[in-house]
Amino acid sequence: MAYNIDQQINTGSFVPTTNVWDVTRLYETEVNSPEFKELLVRLYQNINNMSLVLNTKVSGYYINEEFVSSKLFYNPNSTNPLDLRPGFVKTINTGALGAGLTAVNHDLGVTATWQWISINGAATDTIGLVGNPIPFVGAAGNIEVSVTSTQVLITNTTGIAFTDSQVTIEYIKY
Repeated sequence: MAYNIDQQINTGSFVPTTNVWDVTRLYETEVNSPEFKELLVRLYQNINNMSLVLNTKVSGYYINEEFVSSKLFYNPNSTNPLDLRPGFVKTINTGALGAGLTAVNHDLGVTATWQWISINGAATDTIGLVGNPIPFVGAAGNIEVSVTSTQVLITNTTGIAFTDSQVTIEYIKY
């Protein structure tokens, strides 16, 4: 159970900015003294804390290539809570959306060991100045999205011809 406690400690963590080191103390401290060794230990601890915090941050890159998001997900095939799977993200430019089905290749080598985590995006009409989320449910029509092993599929029944759209997919491989 110590893992769960440690996991909660790092949730929402930030790099500390209050550690101030008096440089003159470095010059005054004898290299072979216990104080200098204590200083080194504290410096290493601070660097380790910064590394832990930075490694728990989610990266905010939404690019047209597969990118490791720094998110970690549990592994349903393991009883070990430390056996986590890395999350991946890719944003696909799905272009103009007319009425009906639009299919765009995502160029990922999807296998049976992949699991989709999130599929969403937005459609924009730069002429009518309208934007809708993907997926979208409305009284006049919907925008549906799904992902196959090779393509992103979008069905537009809103009656709006969108000039641009993009879909971001998050997934896990194991």
